[in-house]
Order: sequence, then C-alpha cells, then structure tokens
Amino acid sequence: MVDAITPPVLSTAEVPAELMVELVIDGRPVSVPAGTTVWDAARTLGVEIPVLCHDPRYRPVGVCRMCVVDVGGRVLAAACVRPCEANMKVTTQSPAIEGHRAMLTALLLADQPPTPQQERPTGNLLHALAGRYGLEIHGRADAPGPLGLPRGEGRPADDSSPVIGVDHQSCILCDRCVRACDEVQSNEVMTRSGKGYTTKIAFDLDLPMGSSSCVSCGECMDACPTDALVNKPLAAQLRPAAQLKQVETLCPYCGVGCSVTAHVDEAANKVAWIDGRDSRVSDRRLCVKGRYGFDYASHAQRLSVPLIRKDSSYPKGPLSAAVRQKKGRRPGGLVDDREVLPHFREASWDEALALVARRLAEIRDTRGPRALAGFGSAKCSNEEAYLFQKLVRVGFGTNNVDHCTRLCHASSVAALMETIGSGAVSTTFRDVENSDVALLAGTNATSNHPVAATFFKQAAKRGTKLLVIDPHRPALADHAHLYVRIKPGTDVAFFNGVMHEIIRRGLVDEGFIRDRTEGFAALQATVAHYSPEIAARICGVEPAQIVEVAVTWGQAKAAICFWGMGISQHTHGTDNARCLISLVLMTGQIGRPGTGLHPLRGQNNVQGASDAGLIPMVLPDYQSVKDAKVRARFEAVWGRPIDPAPGLTVVEIVHAALRGDVRGMYILGENPFVSDPNTGKVRKALAALDFLAVQDIFLTETAEFADVILPASSFFEKTGTYTNTDRRVQIGRPVLRMPGEARLDWQITCEIGRRMGAPGFEFASVDQVFDEFAGLTDSYAGLTYEHLGREGKLWPCPDPEHSDGTIVLFDHEFPSGRGKLVPAEFAPAAELPNDEYPMVLTTGRLLEHWHTGTMTRRSVALDAIEGEPHVDMHPDDMRRLELGEEDWVTVTSRRGTITLKARSSRSPGRGAVFIPFCWREAAANVLTIDELDPFGKIPEFKFCAVRVERASVEDMGASSLGAAE
Repeated sequence: MVDAITPPVLSTAEVPAELMVELVIDGRPVSVPAGTTVWDAARTLGVEIPVLCHDPRYRPVGVCRMCVVDVGGRVLAAACVRPCEANMKVTTQSPAIEGHRAMLTALLLADQPPTPQQERPTGNLLHALAGRYGLEIHGRADAPGPLGLPRGEGRPADDSSPVIGVDHQSCILCDRCVRACDEVQSNEVMTRSGKGYTTKIAFDLDLPMGSSSCVSCGECMDACPTDALVNKPLAAQLRPAAQLKQVETLCPYCGVGCSVTAHVDEAANKVAWIDGRDSRVSDRRLCVKGRYGFDYASHAQRLSVPLIRKDSSYPKGPLSAAVRQKKGRRPGGLVDDREVLPHFREASWDEALALVARRLAEIRDTRGPRALAGFGSAKCSNEEAYLFQKLVRVGFGTNNVDHCTRLCHASSVAALMETIGSGAVSTTFRDVENSDVALLAGTNATSNHPVAATFFKQAAKRGTKLLVIDPHRPALADHAHLYVRIKPGTDVAFFNGVMHEIIRRGLVDEGFIRDRTEGFAALQATVAHYSPEIAARICGVEPAQIVEVAVTWGQAKAAICFWGMGISQHTHGTDNARCLISLVLMTGQIGRPGTGLHPLRGQNNVQGASDAGLIPMVLPDYQSVKDAKVRARFEAVWGRPIDPAPGLTVVEIVHAALRGDVRGMYILGENPFVSDPNTGKVRKALAALDFLAVQDIFLTETAEFADVILPASSFFEKTGTYTNTDRRVQIGRPVLRMPGEARLDWQITCEIGRRMGAPGFEFASVDQVFDEFAGLTDSYAGLTYEHLGREGKLWPCPDPEHSDGTIVLFDHEFPSGRGKLVPAEFAPAAELPNDEYPMVLTTGRLLEHWHTGTMTRRSVALDAIEGEPHVDMHPDDMRRLELGEEDWVTVTSRRGTITLKARSSRSPGRGAVFIPFCWREAAANVLTIDELDPFGKIPEFKFCAVRVERASVEDMGASSLGAAE
C-alpha cells in the first residue's frame, strides 16, 4: 500500500547545495531553492509583505505593486514575482517603501464607492491596509478622497447573478478573480474589457454575470480582496461577521466531501454564509451547492413534530398531487404542506414511536420477518446507517435493507467485489495529479462532482491526457485529449474494441498479467471478436477513435480510470464495469501513484453507508451474510441471530410490496417515489403497504404515503462521520439547533429498536456507535473520533496516531488474491427504440440540484438559478420536430407521460434526450424502466425508449405524478 500520491516536497536540507540561493532579508540570512520568489522567501523568516493581487494559490502577476521591496536596484521590485538571487540584500520595510504603499493605498481608496455592497466574508484587504496607514476608508461622494485625492466614480454595478453582487467601482483590477476562475476552477469565464478608467472585469464577451457561462461557484468572490464581488445575502440581515460563530464541518451534497466553515448567527439559528476551508480533499474549493445551498435547513417547511395519519385519510395516495389535479392546477416544485398536513394529526413522540414499534412488530410476528423492509439513506452518517441496518437485522429479523447505492453504483461494487475483492476506490481522485492519462467514462463530473472536476481540468492543463467516453457530452470534453461519443448502451462493445487493439499491439503488461491476474485467456478470446472496425459499427464511432484510445491508454506510464453512473446505471452495468476493470488490470495500471480504479460516488455518504452494511447481502465492511463465521462475529456483539439469506434490493422490495410479500416499511431519509424507476409501480407499492413509517426533515412525496412521519435532523444539526468517494472518513459537526421537537436520527432509530425489544441499542453518544461499527470491521479498525480531527483519515489507516491513511491500495496484492479478468459480451438494452418510441431517454443530475431536489429546491439561490423542469434535446432533433427554445413538450414512454420545456443542447446526441430527475412536477422516473442488472440489481436509468411531441394546452396543466397514477 502506498501512503503518498506525490513525491514529498523537498525541505531546504534535502535540496542539493548547488540548487540553493543564499540572500539576506531585513538583515537576516536565508537560504532557499533557486526560483523562490522574494515574497515566499520572506515568509520562511516570518516576514509578511503586504499584497493585494497575490495569493499563494494563484500564479503571481505583480500588478498591484503593494508588495514592492528594495533589492538594491534602480526601482523597487514586486516581491511576489521577483526571484531570489545569490547574495541579494532585501529590505522589506523602510520609510520610502511604506510611503509608496501608503500612497498606493490612498490612490486605490479614492476610487472606492462611499459605502460597500455589504460586509465581506473574507474581509477587505484594502480596508485593512487603510487602517495600517491611517487612511479614511469611506467618505462623502462629493468630498475629496484620502490625502485630498479626487474621487473616481461612474463604474457600473451588476446585480444579475442570483448569488454574487458585482460592483465594478470597488474593483482594483488585481485580476485575482480572473486567476481564481481560470487556474483553480478552470471555468475561464472572466477577463478584462474596456480601456483606461473604463477598464473592468468582464464575463464571457462582456455579458452580465447572470447571463454568462458562470457556474456560480463563488471562487471569484472568495478571491476578491475588496468589495467588488460579494455574496448576496440569502436570509434577512444577520449579525455582523465579528458576532458570528465559525463551525468547521462538511458539505452535505456529493461524494467529494468538501471541507467548509459555516458562519452562524446563533441568535437567529441560521447560517449566514459558508466558506471552503483548507483540506486534503477540496483545498478551499466549493461549487454552487456547497457555497450557496445551505439554507434548506432553515426552510419554513421543516418537519418539527411527529405526525400520524388520520383515519379519514385512507386509502393512501399522493395527497398533494391529487388535490392539485382536482383543482386543475399544475403541481409546483415542492410538496405543499397546506395540502398534505390536513391528512395528519400532530402526536407526541411517545405515541408516535409506540405506534411505529407496535405496528412493525405485529407484522414481523404475524407475517414473518421478511414481510418487513427498510430503506436507509446515503445522506445520513455512518453511525445512522450502521444503526439502521442493525435495527432491520436485529429488530426486524431480516436482511431486507438497502439504500440508494442500489440506484447508482451497485453494479460497480458487484464487479469490483468479483474481480479484486473490494468495492472501494483504489486511490483518491486527486491522484490524477500523478497520471499522464485519465479515462473518464460515463461521468458528468462538472455537474455531479464539481470540485473533483476542477482537479481533472487542472491535470489536463499540466499535460494529463483526458480520454472522455460518453454518449452524453459532458463539459469535461472541452478539456479532453479525445472525446468519443458512443451510442447509448454500447459501452461493452467499445471497451472490448479498445482491449482488442491493446492486445493486438502488444501493449498489455505481461508481467502483471502473469503475476497478479487470472482469466486473461478467456478475456482475450472474447475481445478477439471485437476489432475496432466491428466495435465501431456497434458504437457509431470511427475505428480510428477506438485505436487512439487504445494506444493512448496502452502507452501510458501511469493511467487512472474514473467512471460514473453512465457506466453503472444499466441492465448491463456490471458488464460495463467488468470491462473497465479488465482494461486497468491487463495494462497493470493499479497499485501505483497515478493509477487505479475510481467509481465516483454520488451522494455524500454512499461509500460510508455501504461500508456500514446498508446493503441486503452483506454486513458492515462487505462481509457476506451467508458466511457462518461472519454472522457469529456479529451475533456475539448484537445478541441476536442473523438471517443467513440475503435480503431484497430497492426495486425488489417495491415488487415484493406489490405482490403482498412485504407488508411494512421504515424509510429513513429516502424518497423512492421520485428517485426509483417506474414511478407508477412505486406509487402502487407504497399505497399497498399495511404500514409505512417515514423519518425525514421535509414532507416528501414518499411521506404522503406514510402512516407515521417522524421529524428528523438535517446534516447541519448533528455530529456524525461521513466517508467520501476517496474513502476519507470525516466528521460533520452541528451548526444549527433542530427545529421544534425534531430529534437526532440515530436516537430515533435506537428508540424504535428498544421498543421492538431488540438488544444493543443503548448508546450514550454517537461516537460510541462509531466505535462499535469500527470494531466490527477491518477497514475502519483503530479509527476513533479523536483520530479523525479536522481533516479525517483515509481507510485503511494502520497507524491512525501518525498517518493520514492509505491512499493507493493494492500495490502488492488484491483482497481476492489474484485479480480476475472477467469477459463480457455486448448485449442490447432491455428496451430499444421503435417507430412509436423513436428516441432514447437518459436521466441524471444538474449542477444546481441534488437527487430528488428535497434539499436543493428549498434553497433560495439554487432554485433561483435553475427553477423549472426541462428536457435537453439536440438542435437537429428540435428542428426536425419544429420545436423552439422553451417550447412545451410531452415526453412519453411505455409507462407514462410528463410535460416540460425543451432546451436546445448539444450534450445529448441526435436521437437522445436528457431529463434531470429532480423535478417532481415532471418526474423523469415516470418514464424509466425497472428492469434490473442481473448481478448488481441496479435498474436501468440511462436507457429507455420515448417519443417527444409538442404539448397541448391540456398537457401543460397536467401532473406528471398524476400521469403515473
């Protein structure tokens, strides 16, 4: 195992003497590596030279001249760009230097507006310098500026962005925002326009910020040293920054697990703003969701008291959709409390918990344990996931427990477990910094894992060749060495063609195949039938593209493979993943820095929830329920026998409910009515249950079918550990107080367990839950809350006292012993287009919204940026159907119809459409098929046959959920 992804930075003592430069700064000798700037050399002595345009994260440009020092030359030199020279004598402080800085500060202040837009989260560096030099910061617009200088005015403001205010008058043209956008986020939206005094920062071709290609990540705002770029307030005016509490925690959205600092108004119990913080994961970077999507936790619709369905509100059904249909109104984006709450009555916690425990126990005792099932959540912590699956196994007596990994990477895990014996990533996403080739298959990382995507884009700029393979053209294709648009559902044929060419050209790693793998002969025999010419005809590409991918990958010294749900969410998703794993193994691209297998995890704790055993066929740490020795280990701790039969998966549970085999369910933080395929079946299954308990923070579409609703805690209200896509275990810390009578999720689950008579639910604190979980695993063994600290640890971590954990896995062996090369034959999708349904639908996520939109659609900023449903269509298809931009259309499959607006986009190929599945009022999963991959049991989200037609007036008022009823 390898504990570092990059060669360590050489200390001064390790740099050869001939590469060192000796100089004197403020009378103190210092020796630094050649090429070090004066500014950096001064910092090694603890000497801080003031700057405005410079930040160590960005390329130094020396435009502000605030950092000038005396190096003995004719003029003062900008320390941030001046390299050190042998025997140089540097003076950083003198009356002349300070006079220069004071005058420069005064000149810049003279152009500042009388009042700022608002208080900056990161402070105003220009104002700090004004304080240093005793200069007036703000004065009357009609009065002279500092030192009697005339005041400037007339530069415009730009209020077009929903999240960032732009005041060009406050801009000092330091270009930090431009470099932040270009060099950190690699979005390249910002530049300069104009001449002379009218020069200003511009967005794209001098568009308003809100109309440009800006993705609202806030990196420019974070970089700005003045009040030119500021966060717009997302709540009523809160306390000044000095009175806010800072809490270090995590982003609650995707699997990247970015580190954040929340600035909290404790009196108002609201987050004022969020900053990224330094960490090995995200390096202060955030996306629009992480920076601006926090206010959902304070939404007025938060559940705050237990609810029990009224006797008059049976039989069950989608209450808000039904009411709106009757009133002839199109359903909006959220479940309407006013329509749903009248069907429930408030209850005490004692009554609600007693009812849940009694009804679930009755079903268990009368219909058998397997008549019960539970859906956990990848949004919940490791501790909550561990307790939930323990309750189902110990309290319910069944393994019918699953969560949304079944809907995203179940096929990837199945293939990884089969081939190498581990379902985890073999290295971190930032290991791409050490790769000369990176393959990205079926992943739209700029939308789904935006911060990880910034590191991919930076790697491309440094020379890493990105090979992007996807039917749906992602934004990363703009940074690719080669982008290949294959036909939807032809991944196996394409990668078999690539492997055929690698073998034909002798680019395999024969030593690695001989020493560490098995099954190569069978793989070779299979791919022999997939020449580039044959594979190209299946995939709809040029043979030369297959050859170029094969040669580029095969000749790489260090190559890494990333993939997303475009690979996994298919009825042949396991075969897709098998092909990628074989490609990596046959070329020996694993076990070294810059190499490996990395299926990018979706939600913030998909990895951790899976590690914690929220899967029907394995216990925590992927230990099989079929293994008697494994069961005995858990039974000794849990005090109850464990069912040796694997349980049902998400979609199988829905089918079992329709058959009457599953009669009761406990759903924690999941919304299957919107997230699961074939919504019509899900609705019937939920309505058919004898009893349903839902534990959540909002009234979701699923909660409309509940018998009891339990108000839970949001991410920002609890302590718990979360494991990101890299295997990094991090602590999320409480930021806010829970509303009303809401309770912590782990405590609710424990109370239900106790009331059902299950042993082992007596925990005094959440870290005790973690200790029990970690003690039953090898991966988390030895980790404690004390070890995790500010940045967490990667598992495995053999020495948690002194090590950050293991970055690169499988350097010498695989958990399975030898890696298995498993061949796969191309097979068509379960449902193909025909004359009646001629187009292919793919579903997915948006940058601004997450999963079913339960959280993000209750965020003011995110809803303002992207607030209504749409279907992306290729412009050629729109012309063929005589559709214009924003025209209303109906999209129909064999299962239902939805109505939404059409948008022109070249991301889908011709004959394909893309619909985000976050829109309740145009629910994409009304259309999708619930056919399953036979190995990973994952449903087909990326391929079903549809037709698109111009919508009628009647269609435009219809409910998609109603269409599924």
